[in-house]
Amino acid sequence: MLTRRQFIATAAALGVLPPAAVRAALASNPFTLGVASGSPRDTSVVLWTRLAPEPLNGGGMPPGDVPVRYQVWADAEARRPVREGEALALARWGHSVHLKLEGLEPGREYFYRFAVGGFETPLARTRTTSRDDRAIKLAIASCQHYETNHYAAFRDMASWTPDCVVHVGDYIYEGAPSPLGARTREMFGRTVDFSVVRQHVGPETVTLWDYRNRYALYRTDPHLQAAHAAAPWVVAMDDHEIDNNWAADVPQDPEKQTPLEFRVRRLAALQAYYEHFPLEHPPLALGTDSSLQMYGRWRFGPALLHLLDTRQFRSDQVCGDGFPGAPACAAMEDPARSLLGPAQEAWLAESLTRSDAAYNVIASQVWFSPLRYNAPPAAPELNMDSWDGYGPARRRLLDVLGRGVAEPVFISGDWHCAAAMTVHEDPLDATTRTLAHEFAGTSIATPCPWAHRVTEARSHNPHVRYVNGDRRGYARFVVEPRQFTAQFRVVEAPQDPASRVATDLEIRTRDF
Repeated sequence: MLTRRQFIATAAALGVLPPAAVRAALASNPFTLGVASGSPRDTSVVLWTRLAPEPLNGGGMPPGDVPVRYQVWADAEARRPVREGEALALARWGHSVHLKLEGLEPGREYFYRFAVGGFETPLARTRTTSRDDRAIKLAIASCQHYETNHYAAFRDMASWTPDCVVHVGDYIYEGAPSPLGARTREMFGRTVDFSVVRQHVGPETVTLWDYRNRYALYRTDPHLQAAHAAAPWVVAMDDHEIDNNWAADVPQDPEKQTPLEFRVRRLAALQAYYEHFPLEHPPLALGTDSSLQMYGRWRFGPALLHLLDTRQFRSDQVCGDGFPGAPACAAMEDPARSLLGPAQEAWLAESLTRSDAAYNVIASQVWFSPLRYNAPPAAPELNMDSWDGYGPARRRLLDVLGRGVAEPVFISGDWHCAAAMTVHEDPLDATTRTLAHEFAGTSIATPCPWAHRVTEARSHNPHVRYVNGDRRGYARFVVEPRQFTAQFRVVEAPQDPASRVATDLEIRTRDF
Protein backbone atom coordinates (compact mmCIF):
# COMPACT_ATOMS: atom_id res chain seq x y z
CA MET A 1 0.00 0.00 0.00
CA LEU A 2 1.28 3.48 -0.93
CA THR A 3 1.96 5.89 1.90
CA ARG A 4 0.43 9.38 1.68
CA ARG A 5 3.81 10.85 0.69
CA GLN A 6 4.35 8.17 -2.02
CA PHE A 7 0.83 8.72 -3.35
CA ILE A 8 1.39 12.47 -3.71
CA ALA A 9 4.79 11.96 -5.34
CA THR A 10 3.35 9.47 -7.83
CA ALA A 11 0.52 11.83 -8.73
CA ALA A 12 2.93 14.75 -9.11
CA ALA A 13 4.93 12.81 -11.68
CA LEU A 14 1.91 13.11 -13.95
CA GLY A 15 2.21 16.93 -13.96
CA VAL A 16 -1.24 17.87 -12.64
CA LEU A 17 -2.27 16.59 -9.24
CA PRO A 18 -5.56 14.65 -9.41
CA PRO A 19 -8.34 15.52 -6.91
CA ALA A 20 -7.36 12.76 -4.47
CA ALA A 21 -3.78 14.00 -4.35
CA VAL A 22 -4.96 17.59 -3.89
CA ARG A 23 -7.13 16.58 -0.93
CA ALA A 24 -4.22 14.65 0.56
CA ALA A 25 -1.91 17.64 0.17
CA LEU A 26 -4.32 20.22 1.59
CA ALA A 27 -4.82 19.34 5.23
CA SER A 28 -5.18 23.07 6.02
CA ASN A 29 -6.27 26.26 4.27
CA PRO A 30 -3.98 26.94 1.27
CA PHE A 31 -5.25 30.51 0.76
CA THR A 32 -3.14 32.00 3.56
CA LEU A 33 -1.87 34.81 1.29
CA GLY A 34 -5.27 36.04 0.18
CA VAL A 35 -6.20 37.06 -3.35
CA ALA A 36 -5.47 39.98 -5.64
CA SER A 37 -6.30 41.43 -9.03
CA GLY A 38 -4.31 43.71 -11.27
CA SER A 39 -3.18 44.84 -14.71
CA PRO A 40 -6.74 46.06 -15.41
CA ARG A 41 -7.77 46.78 -18.99
CA ASP A 42 -11.08 47.75 -20.63
CA THR A 43 -12.14 44.14 -21.10
CA SER A 44 -9.76 42.13 -18.95
CA VAL A 45 -8.10 41.84 -15.57
CA VAL A 46 -5.61 39.40 -14.04
CA LEU A 47 -6.80 37.46 -10.97
CA TRP A 48 -4.19 36.09 -8.57
CA THR A 49 -3.77 33.76 -5.66
CA ARG A 50 -1.05 31.41 -4.44
CA LEU A 51 -1.51 28.10 -2.68
CA ALA A 52 0.56 28.17 0.50
CA PRO A 53 -0.72 26.02 3.39
CA GLU A 54 2.69 26.56 5.03
CA PRO A 55 3.40 30.15 3.93
CA LEU A 56 6.73 30.55 5.75
CA ASN A 57 8.04 27.16 4.65
CA GLY A 58 8.25 27.79 0.93
CA GLY A 59 4.49 27.38 0.66
CA GLY A 60 4.33 23.78 1.77
CA MET A 61 2.92 22.39 -1.49
CA PRO A 62 4.09 19.12 -3.11
CA PRO A 63 5.37 19.06 -6.69
CA GLY A 64 2.73 19.15 -9.40
CA ASP A 65 0.26 21.70 -10.74
CA VAL A 66 -3.09 22.10 -9.00
CA PRO A 67 -6.43 22.94 -10.65
CA VAL A 68 -8.12 25.80 -8.77
CA ARG A 69 -11.77 26.74 -9.29
CA TYR A 70 -12.75 30.35 -9.81
CA GLN A 71 -16.09 32.13 -9.89
CA VAL A 72 -16.87 35.69 -10.99
CA TRP A 73 -20.01 37.71 -10.33
CA ALA A 74 -21.34 41.09 -11.42
CA ASP A 75 -22.54 41.98 -7.92
CA ALA A 76 -21.21 41.96 -4.36
CA GLU A 77 -24.04 39.67 -3.27
CA ALA A 78 -22.84 36.96 -5.71
CA ARG A 79 -26.28 36.61 -7.28
CA ARG A 80 -25.40 37.39 -10.91
CA PRO A 81 -22.76 34.93 -12.14
CA VAL A 82 -20.50 36.04 -14.97
CA ARG A 83 -17.87 33.31 -15.32
CA GLU A 84 -16.59 30.16 -13.69
CA GLY A 85 -13.96 27.60 -14.52
CA GLU A 86 -10.57 26.23 -13.53
CA ALA A 87 -7.12 27.76 -13.57
CA LEU A 88 -3.84 26.04 -12.79
CA ALA A 89 -1.69 26.90 -9.79
CA LEU A 90 1.63 26.18 -11.45
CA ALA A 91 4.34 24.51 -9.41
CA ARG A 92 7.10 26.20 -11.41
CA TRP A 93 5.77 29.57 -10.24
CA GLY A 94 5.37 28.65 -6.58
CA HIS A 95 1.81 27.34 -7.08
CA SER A 96 0.60 30.81 -7.99
CA VAL A 97 -2.41 31.48 -10.22
CA HIS A 98 -2.31 34.22 -12.86
CA LEU A 99 -5.70 34.08 -14.54
CA LYS A 100 -6.24 36.67 -17.27
CA LEU A 101 -10.01 37.06 -17.29
CA GLU A 102 -11.07 38.39 -20.70
CA GLY A 103 -14.31 39.39 -22.38
CA LEU A 104 -15.42 41.72 -19.58
CA GLU A 105 -17.31 45.01 -19.86
CA PRO A 106 -15.38 48.31 -19.56
CA GLY A 107 -15.60 50.47 -16.46
CA ARG A 108 -17.44 48.15 -14.14
CA GLU A 109 -16.97 46.22 -10.92
CA TYR A 110 -16.65 42.44 -10.68
CA PHE A 111 -16.43 40.16 -7.67
CA TYR A 112 -14.52 36.89 -7.54
CA ARG A 113 -13.29 34.04 -5.39
CA PHE A 114 -11.11 30.93 -5.69
CA ALA A 115 -11.70 27.47 -4.23
CA VAL A 116 -9.77 24.21 -3.97
CA GLY A 117 -9.98 21.03 -1.90
CA GLY A 118 -12.92 22.19 0.21
CA PHE A 119 -11.38 25.61 0.95
CA GLU A 120 -12.43 28.93 -0.59
CA THR A 121 -11.32 32.55 -0.40
CA PRO A 122 -13.47 35.46 0.74
CA LEU A 123 -15.22 37.38 -2.04
CA ALA A 124 -12.99 40.10 -3.51
CA ARG A 125 -13.61 43.13 -5.72
CA THR A 126 -11.94 44.24 -8.95
CA ARG A 127 -12.72 46.72 -11.71
CA THR A 128 -12.04 47.13 -15.41
CA THR A 129 -10.88 50.41 -16.91
CA SER A 130 -12.72 52.75 -19.25
CA ARG A 131 -11.76 55.98 -20.96
CA ASP A 132 -15.42 57.02 -20.57
CA ASP A 133 -15.33 57.14 -16.76
CA ARG A 134 -16.10 60.69 -15.63
CA ALA A 135 -14.11 60.49 -12.40
CA ILE A 136 -11.66 57.95 -11.05
CA LYS A 137 -10.00 57.21 -7.71
CA LEU A 138 -6.33 56.22 -7.53
CA ALA A 139 -4.16 55.47 -4.49
CA ILE A 140 -0.37 55.33 -4.34
CA ALA A 141 1.57 53.22 -1.86
CA SER A 142 5.22 52.44 -1.15
CA CYS A 143 7.75 51.55 1.54
CA GLN A 144 6.04 49.14 3.92
CA HIS A 145 8.75 47.78 6.21
CA TYR A 146 7.01 44.95 8.04
CA GLU A 147 9.06 45.23 11.22
CA THR A 148 8.76 48.91 12.06
CA ASN A 149 5.01 49.62 11.94
CA HIS A 150 1.63 48.05 11.27
CA TYR A 151 -0.55 48.56 8.18
CA ALA A 152 -3.46 50.72 9.30
CA ALA A 153 -2.90 52.72 6.11
CA PHE A 154 -3.88 49.69 4.03
CA ARG A 155 -7.01 49.18 6.14
CA ASP A 156 -8.00 52.77 5.35
CA MET A 157 -7.16 52.34 1.68
CA ALA A 158 -9.32 49.23 1.42
CA SER A 159 -12.32 51.03 2.93
CA TRP A 160 -11.99 53.77 0.27
CA THR A 161 -12.27 51.15 -2.56
CA PRO A 162 -10.16 52.94 -5.16
CA ASP A 163 -10.44 52.14 -8.86
CA CYS A 164 -6.76 51.18 -8.79
CA VAL A 165 -3.84 51.06 -6.36
CA VAL A 166 -0.47 52.06 -7.78
CA HIS A 167 2.37 50.50 -5.79
CA VAL A 168 5.73 52.06 -6.65
CA GLY A 169 8.00 49.82 -4.66
CA ASP A 170 9.60 48.60 -1.46
CA TYR A 171 6.77 46.12 -0.98
CA ILE A 172 9.18 43.99 1.04
CA TYR A 173 12.50 44.75 2.72
CA GLU A 174 15.35 42.35 2.25
CA GLY A 175 17.10 42.57 5.64
CA ALA A 176 17.49 39.97 8.36
CA PRO A 177 15.35 40.14 11.52
CA SER A 178 15.87 42.97 14.01
CA PRO A 179 15.47 42.58 17.78
CA LEU A 180 12.01 43.43 19.07
CA GLY A 181 11.42 46.52 21.17
CA ALA A 182 12.17 50.24 21.41
CA ARG A 183 15.58 51.64 20.62
CA THR A 184 17.43 54.88 19.98
CA ARG A 185 20.02 55.68 17.33
CA GLU A 186 22.06 58.68 16.28
CA MET A 187 21.19 59.19 12.62
CA PHE A 188 21.83 62.16 10.34
CA GLY A 189 22.69 64.49 13.19
CA ARG A 190 19.70 63.68 15.36
CA THR A 191 18.63 61.15 17.98
CA VAL A 192 15.97 58.93 16.43
CA ASP A 193 13.54 56.82 18.46
CA PHE A 194 11.86 53.85 16.82
CA SER A 195 10.53 50.40 17.64
CA VAL A 196 10.53 46.98 16.05
CA VAL A 197 6.95 45.77 16.56
CA ARG A 198 7.19 42.46 14.66
CA GLN A 199 10.04 40.56 13.05
CA HIS A 200 11.17 39.31 9.70
CA VAL A 201 11.52 35.55 9.45
CA GLY A 202 14.68 34.11 7.94
CA PRO A 203 18.00 35.68 6.89
CA GLU A 204 18.60 38.51 4.44
CA THR A 205 16.87 37.46 1.24
CA VAL A 206 19.18 36.01 -1.40
CA THR A 207 17.63 32.77 -2.71
CA LEU A 208 14.24 32.03 -4.26
CA TRP A 209 13.27 30.26 -1.03
CA ASP A 210 14.17 33.38 0.97
CA TYR A 211 12.20 35.74 -1.27
CA ARG A 212 9.14 33.46 -1.35
CA ASN A 213 9.05 33.32 2.42
CA ARG A 214 9.54 37.07 2.77
CA TYR A 215 6.67 37.89 0.40
CA ALA A 216 4.53 35.32 2.17
CA LEU A 217 5.26 36.93 5.54
CA TYR A 218 4.16 40.36 4.32
CA ARG A 219 1.12 38.88 2.57
CA THR A 220 -0.16 37.32 5.78
CA ASP A 221 -0.97 40.79 7.14
CA PRO A 222 -4.80 41.11 7.14
CA HIS A 223 -4.87 44.81 6.23
CA LEU A 224 -2.57 44.27 3.25
CA GLN A 225 -4.78 41.37 2.15
CA ALA A 226 -7.83 43.63 2.46
CA ALA A 227 -6.29 46.31 0.24
CA HIS A 228 -5.49 43.71 -2.42
CA ALA A 229 -9.03 42.33 -2.22
CA ALA A 230 -10.62 45.79 -2.52
CA ALA A 231 -9.22 46.94 -5.88
CA PRO A 232 -6.94 46.04 -8.78
CA TRP A 233 -3.26 46.98 -8.41
CA VAL A 234 -0.52 47.93 -10.85
CA VAL A 235 2.96 47.43 -9.45
CA ALA A 236 6.65 48.00 -10.10
CA MET A 237 9.49 47.29 -7.71
CA ASP A 238 11.96 49.78 -6.31
CA ASP A 239 15.17 48.67 -4.60
CA HIS A 240 14.38 46.70 -1.44
CA GLU A 241 12.60 43.98 -3.38
CA ILE A 242 16.14 42.90 -4.33
CA ASP A 243 18.90 44.91 -2.63
CA ASN A 244 19.11 48.49 -1.35
CA ASN A 245 19.93 51.01 -4.11
CA TRP A 246 20.66 48.38 -6.77
CA ALA A 247 20.98 49.64 -10.34
CA ALA A 248 20.54 47.25 -13.28
CA ASP A 249 23.26 44.62 -12.70
CA VAL A 250 25.04 46.52 -9.90
CA PRO A 251 24.23 45.72 -6.23
CA GLN A 252 24.56 48.14 -3.35
CA ASP A 253 27.75 46.44 -2.17
CA PRO A 254 29.68 44.97 -5.13
CA GLU A 255 32.59 44.31 -2.77
CA LYS A 256 30.37 41.70 -1.03
CA GLN A 257 28.53 40.21 -4.04
CA THR A 258 30.21 39.10 -7.24
CA PRO A 259 28.49 40.00 -10.54
CA LEU A 260 27.40 36.37 -10.93
CA GLU A 261 26.06 36.18 -7.39
CA PHE A 262 23.99 39.31 -7.90
CA ARG A 263 22.61 38.10 -11.24
CA VAL A 264 21.49 34.86 -9.58
CA ARG A 265 19.97 36.84 -6.71
CA ARG A 266 18.16 39.17 -9.12
CA LEU A 267 16.80 36.18 -11.07
CA ALA A 268 15.37 34.70 -7.85
CA ALA A 269 13.91 38.05 -6.76
CA LEU A 270 12.19 38.69 -10.09
CA GLN A 271 10.64 35.22 -10.06
CA ALA A 272 9.33 35.64 -6.50
CA TYR A 273 7.96 39.07 -7.40
CA TYR A 274 6.00 37.62 -10.31
CA GLU A 275 4.75 34.77 -8.12
CA HIS A 276 3.17 37.23 -5.69
CA PHE A 277 1.51 39.78 -7.99
CA PRO A 278 -1.22 39.77 -10.65
CA LEU A 279 1.18 40.55 -13.51
CA GLU A 280 0.44 39.84 -17.15
CA HIS A 281 3.81 38.34 -18.07
CA PRO A 282 6.33 36.14 -16.21
CA PRO A 283 10.03 37.06 -16.05
CA LEU A 284 12.33 36.24 -18.94
CA ALA A 285 15.64 34.52 -18.31
CA LEU A 286 18.58 33.61 -20.52
CA GLY A 287 21.10 31.85 -18.35
CA THR A 288 21.53 34.13 -15.35
CA ASP A 289 20.36 37.24 -17.23
CA SER A 290 16.77 38.10 -16.38
CA SER A 291 14.15 40.79 -16.81
CA LEU A 292 10.53 41.40 -15.86
CA GLN A 293 8.12 43.67 -17.71
CA MET A 294 6.85 46.18 -15.16
CA TYR A 295 6.45 49.53 -16.89
CA GLY A 296 3.23 50.10 -18.77
CA ARG A 297 0.26 52.41 -19.33
CA TRP A 298 -3.40 52.25 -18.35
CA ARG A 299 -6.28 54.56 -19.27
CA PHE A 300 -8.52 55.51 -16.35
CA GLY A 301 -11.21 57.92 -17.56
CA PRO A 302 -9.65 61.40 -17.82
CA ALA A 303 -6.20 60.08 -16.79
CA LEU A 304 -3.58 58.14 -18.73
CA LEU A 305 -1.35 56.46 -16.17
CA HIS A 306 2.26 55.64 -17.03
CA LEU A 307 3.95 53.37 -14.50
CA LEU A 308 7.74 53.57 -14.77
CA ASP A 309 10.50 51.12 -13.92
CA THR A 310 13.45 53.09 -12.55
CA ARG A 311 15.60 50.11 -11.42
CA GLN A 312 16.09 47.47 -14.10
CA PHE A 313 17.57 49.73 -16.77
CA ARG A 314 19.25 52.58 -14.88
CA SER A 315 22.89 53.59 -14.99
CA ASP A 316 24.78 53.19 -11.74
CA GLN A 317 24.62 56.07 -9.27
CA VAL A 318 27.48 58.57 -9.26
CA CYS A 319 29.02 61.29 -7.05
CA GLY A 320 29.47 59.14 -3.96
CA ASP A 321 27.18 57.90 -1.22
CA GLY A 322 26.47 61.11 0.69
CA PHE A 323 23.13 60.91 2.45
CA PRO A 324 20.55 62.29 2.26
CA GLY A 325 22.37 64.36 -0.37
CA ALA A 326 25.79 64.40 -2.01
CA PRO A 327 27.58 67.28 -3.77
CA ALA A 328 27.05 67.44 -7.51
CA CYS A 329 29.87 66.16 -9.70
CA ALA A 330 30.77 66.21 -13.40
CA ALA A 331 29.71 62.59 -13.95
CA MET A 332 26.08 63.61 -13.41
CA GLU A 333 26.09 65.45 -16.74
CA ASP A 334 27.03 62.48 -18.90
CA PRO A 335 24.19 62.36 -21.49
CA ALA A 336 24.65 58.61 -21.92
CA ARG A 337 23.43 57.97 -18.37
CA SER A 338 19.76 57.05 -18.02
CA LEU A 339 17.28 56.22 -15.29
CA LEU A 340 14.83 54.44 -17.60
CA GLY A 341 17.03 53.02 -20.36
CA PRO A 342 16.69 54.00 -24.03
CA ALA A 343 13.71 51.74 -24.86
CA GLN A 344 11.59 52.90 -21.90
CA GLU A 345 12.54 56.55 -22.52
CA ALA A 346 11.37 56.29 -26.14
CA TRP A 347 8.16 54.49 -25.13
CA LEU A 348 7.30 57.16 -22.56
CA ALA A 349 8.03 60.05 -24.92
CA GLU A 350 5.86 58.57 -27.67
CA SER A 351 2.99 57.75 -25.33
CA LEU A 352 2.95 61.23 -23.77
CA THR A 353 3.15 62.91 -27.18
CA ARG A 354 0.24 60.88 -28.58
CA SER A 355 -1.95 61.06 -25.46
CA ASP A 356 -5.39 62.65 -25.68
CA ALA A 357 -6.07 62.36 -21.93
CA ALA A 358 -6.96 65.38 -19.81
CA TYR A 359 -4.27 64.35 -17.29
CA ASN A 360 -1.07 62.44 -17.97
CA VAL A 361 -0.02 60.74 -14.75
CA ILE A 362 3.54 59.45 -14.45
CA ALA A 363 4.16 57.07 -11.54
CA SER A 364 7.84 57.01 -10.61
CA GLN A 365 9.50 55.02 -7.86
CA VAL A 366 11.76 57.98 -6.97
CA TRP A 367 11.07 61.73 -6.82
CA PHE A 368 11.17 63.51 -10.14
CA SER A 369 11.35 66.94 -8.52
CA PRO A 370 14.70 68.10 -7.16
CA LEU A 371 15.46 68.65 -3.51
CA ARG A 372 18.66 70.47 -2.64
CA TYR A 373 19.91 70.09 0.92
CA ASN A 374 22.10 73.20 0.98
CA ALA A 375 21.58 76.87 0.24
CA PRO A 376 22.40 78.44 -3.12
CA PRO A 377 24.62 79.69 -4.68
CA ALA A 378 26.74 76.71 -3.64
CA ALA A 379 26.64 73.70 -5.93
CA PRO A 380 23.57 71.72 -4.90
CA GLU A 381 23.74 68.66 -2.67
CA LEU A 382 21.24 66.15 -4.08
CA ASN A 383 19.94 62.62 -3.65
CA MET A 384 21.86 60.73 -6.31
CA ASP A 385 19.50 57.75 -6.23
CA SER A 386 16.54 59.87 -7.43
CA TRP A 387 16.03 61.76 -10.70
CA ASP A 388 18.40 64.39 -9.22
CA GLY A 389 21.30 62.06 -10.01
CA TYR A 390 20.24 61.75 -13.66
CA GLY A 391 20.05 65.38 -14.85
CA PRO A 392 20.31 64.82 -18.63
CA ALA A 393 17.64 62.08 -18.51
CA ARG A 394 15.33 64.40 -16.57
CA ARG A 395 15.91 67.23 -19.05
CA ARG A 396 15.04 64.90 -21.95
CA LEU A 397 11.69 64.13 -20.31
CA LEU A 398 11.11 67.80 -19.47
CA ASP A 399 11.69 68.65 -23.15
CA VAL A 400 8.89 66.23 -24.05
CA LEU A 401 6.55 67.74 -21.44
CA GLY A 402 7.38 71.25 -22.62
CA ARG A 403 6.08 70.49 -26.11
CA GLY A 404 2.45 70.58 -25.03
CA VAL A 405 1.65 67.42 -23.05
CA ALA A 406 -1.67 68.04 -21.26
CA GLU A 407 -1.53 68.37 -17.45
CA PRO A 408 1.42 66.15 -16.50
CA VAL A 409 1.27 64.95 -12.90
CA PHE A 410 4.02 62.87 -11.28
CA ILE A 411 3.16 60.57 -8.38
CA SER A 412 6.04 58.96 -6.51
CA GLY A 413 7.29 57.26 -3.35
CA ASP A 414 10.67 56.03 -2.04
CA TRP A 415 11.64 58.95 0.21
CA HIS A 416 9.27 58.28 3.14
CA CYS A 417 8.08 61.88 2.89
CA ALA A 418 4.77 63.23 1.65
CA ALA A 419 5.24 66.24 -0.61
CA ALA A 420 3.41 68.47 -3.07
CA MET A 421 5.65 70.19 -5.61
CA THR A 422 5.71 72.08 -8.88
CA VAL A 423 8.03 70.90 -11.67
CA HIS A 424 9.80 73.61 -13.64
CA GLU A 425 11.52 73.96 -16.98
CA ASP A 426 14.76 74.43 -15.04
CA PRO A 427 14.13 72.01 -12.16
CA LEU A 428 16.27 73.98 -9.70
CA ASP A 429 14.82 77.39 -10.63
CA ALA A 430 11.22 77.88 -9.50
CA THR A 431 10.98 81.15 -11.46
CA THR A 432 11.03 79.26 -14.76
CA ARG A 433 7.93 77.90 -16.49
CA THR A 434 5.87 75.33 -14.59
CA LEU A 435 5.57 72.15 -16.65
CA ALA A 436 4.01 69.67 -14.21
CA HIS A 437 3.03 68.90 -10.64
CA GLU A 438 4.24 66.16 -8.35
CA PHE A 439 2.58 64.45 -5.39
CA ALA A 440 4.84 62.14 -3.40
CA GLY A 441 3.27 59.72 -0.96
CA THR A 442 4.85 59.07 2.39
CA SER A 443 5.72 55.54 3.46
CA ILE A 444 3.08 53.05 4.51
CA ALA A 445 5.19 51.91 7.47
CA THR A 446 8.92 52.70 7.09
CA PRO A 447 10.29 55.50 9.32
CA CYS A 448 12.05 58.55 7.89
CA PRO A 449 15.11 59.35 10.05
CA TRP A 450 16.09 62.17 7.64
CA ALA A 451 12.70 63.95 7.85
CA HIS A 452 14.23 66.90 9.73
CA ARG A 453 16.78 67.37 6.95
CA VAL A 454 14.00 67.57 4.38
CA THR A 455 12.08 70.07 6.54
CA GLU A 456 15.18 72.19 7.04
CA ALA A 457 15.84 72.15 3.29
CA ARG A 458 12.40 73.44 2.38
CA SER A 459 13.56 77.08 2.40
CA HIS A 460 16.08 76.19 -0.33
CA ASN A 461 13.34 74.65 -2.48
CA PRO A 462 10.55 77.15 -3.26
CA HIS A 463 8.87 74.68 -5.60
CA VAL A 464 7.98 72.52 -2.56
CA ARG A 465 4.54 73.60 -1.34
CA TYR A 466 4.03 70.91 1.30
CA VAL A 467 6.23 68.30 2.95
CA ASN A 468 5.73 65.89 5.85
CA GLY A 469 8.21 63.14 6.63
CA ASP A 470 7.15 62.61 10.22
CA ARG A 471 3.94 60.71 9.47
CA ARG A 472 3.24 57.35 7.87
CA GLY A 473 0.41 56.86 5.38
CA TYR A 474 -0.29 57.14 1.67
CA ALA A 475 -1.77 59.50 -0.94
CA ARG A 476 -5.01 59.19 -2.83
CA PHE A 477 -6.28 61.07 -5.85
CA VAL A 478 -9.61 61.90 -7.42
CA VAL A 479 -9.24 62.76 -11.10
CA GLU A 480 -12.05 64.53 -12.94
CA PRO A 481 -12.02 66.12 -16.40
CA ARG A 482 -11.08 69.56 -15.04
CA GLN A 483 -9.76 68.81 -11.58
CA PHE A 484 -7.00 66.72 -10.03
CA THR A 485 -7.33 66.45 -6.25
CA ALA A 486 -4.74 64.90 -3.91
CA GLN A 487 -5.34 63.83 -0.32
CA PHE A 488 -2.45 63.00 1.96
CA ARG A 489 -3.64 60.41 4.48
CA VAL A 490 -1.69 60.01 7.74
CA VAL A 491 -1.77 57.32 10.44
CA GLU A 492 -2.09 58.69 13.96
CA ALA A 493 -0.44 55.72 15.73
CA PRO A 494 1.44 53.60 13.17
CA GLN A 495 2.39 50.93 15.74
CA ASP A 496 -1.32 50.24 16.28
CA PRO A 497 -3.00 48.23 13.48
CA ALA A 498 -6.36 49.73 14.55
CA SER A 499 -5.09 53.33 14.44
CA ARG A 500 -7.24 56.15 13.14
CA VAL A 501 -6.23 57.48 9.71
CA ALA A 502 -7.02 61.07 8.72
CA THR A 503 -6.40 63.59 5.94
CA ASP A 504 -3.41 65.85 6.64
CA LEU A 505 -3.88 67.96 3.51
CA GLU A 506 -6.19 68.10 0.51
CA ILE A 507 -4.84 70.05 -2.43
CA ARG A 508 -5.66 70.46 -6.13
CA THR A 509 -3.29 71.17 -8.97
CA ARG A 510 -5.15 74.44 -9.58
CA ASP A 511 -4.37 75.50 -5.98
CA PHE A 512 -0.65 75.91 -6.72
